Amino acid sequence: MGNPLFLIIQGFVLFLPAMAANSLAVVTGGIGKMDFGKSMRDGHRIFGDGKTWSGFLGGIALSITFGYIILGVDYLMKYPLYPYGYGAIYPLSSLVPMCAGSLTGDLAGSFTKRRIGIPSGGNAHLLDQIPFAIMSLIFIFVFDPSFFYAVYYNYFAIPFILIITPPIHRAVNIIGYRMNRKSVPW
Repeated sequence: MGNPLFLIIQGFVLFLPAMAANSLAVVTGGIGKMDFGKSMRDGHRIFGDGKTWSGFLGGIALSITFGYIILGVDYLMKYPLYPYGYGAIYPLSSLVPMCAGSLTGDLAGSFTKRRIGIPSGGNAHLLDQIPFAIMSLIFIFVFDPSFFYAVYYNYFAIPFILIITPPIHRAVNIIGYRMNRKSVPW
């Protein structure tokens, strides 16, 4: 199966585009509310003002670019984290579902928060972090199973990602808050 530490590092580093997608969506966001300002029967918005088409699509595009930067750094360091070696390109068949899954999971978290009465920007600790990671992994499994099996089908990478995601997410949000890119530090 391989060295457990290597499998953890490989899975984590190759998952960084999914983790970055939410932060990068903030950079491009603000145009075109995804729920078109509509509310559901419960009186709460579907997603809220923070979920926009420009953020969703821009977050995907920027996180895909980030994935290629990671692969380039890996290549330059001559440390093959990518499972198919140096000759292969980080396939869009992996990156697109990884990044789109991340932002879809974030939407699912926002939808759930609205249903239980937590307003946009409200704190819901694990609901803000775990859905994007799980949905990203599901999208990778569905759309690029060979990549999923090569990187995440072991007993080490997925648990590590699910454990490390909440504190990393919190730290990034605090940084975004201090940079005046977020209105709340969570």
